[in-house]
Amino acid sequence: MAEQAAGVRRGTLEKRRALLRGARTVFGREGYSRAGIDEIAAEAGVSTRTLYNHFGGKENLFRETLLDSAAAVTAAHVALIERHLNKVTDIEADLRALAREWMGRRGEHADHGLLVRQVIAEGTHLPGDVVEEWQRTGPLAVREAVRDAFVRLGGDGLLTVDEGNSAEAARYFTLLIAGSVTVDTFFGAVPMSSAEVDERVESGVRVFLRLFAVAGDVTEGD
Repeated sequence: MAEQAAGVRRGTLEKRRALLRGARTVFGREGYSRAGIDEIAAEAGVSTRTLYNHFGGKENLFRETLLDSAAAVTAAHVALIERHLNKVTDIEADLRALAREWMGRRGEHADHGLLVRQVIAEGTHLPGDVVEEWQRTGPLAVREAVRDAFVRLGGDGLLTVDEGNSAEAARYFTLLIAGSVTVDTFFGAVPMSSAEVDERVESGVRVFLRLFAVAGDVTEGD
């Protein structure tokens, strides 16, 4: 009986995951308004009844899909931040390494980028406070991880950052590193060469360090 129950739970979880994957694909392609329940169920390889049983309907499915996707992307970014900024020996080199990998791996989250583009395009037509929930789970959570790392680096004497200006420092860093590329490519819709991305990253780190580096720790670019 226990094995049978475990099998049912696994099957239920697998169907839920399939629905979230299918919904991410369809919502990213069609947007919230145009996406159809039948189309999502077909993409997931389940019946519409199964979809309703798991999520109740389109509105909740969209919310769960967006938040699940945002949480996964946030977790990847937080791991990246911790890996590069946990033990810093050269603040400039380590920030550059973080920024390069951050932008170099953006293609891994292309399906989430499609979803976010739809959020931006259809913001006023989306259900309830879904945009607020997405921001808390996604962009703001990543920025908070950056803020925490910068406070720690400030305490170690590696940045001129403390609790008072940490939110500002995190906002500037994320905008200078990711914001420029994200906005100008419209979340990946418009191509940008690797050389231009690298140039944006280098410039962004230089500008950030001019604002928040300890005196004498910045190497001036050309």
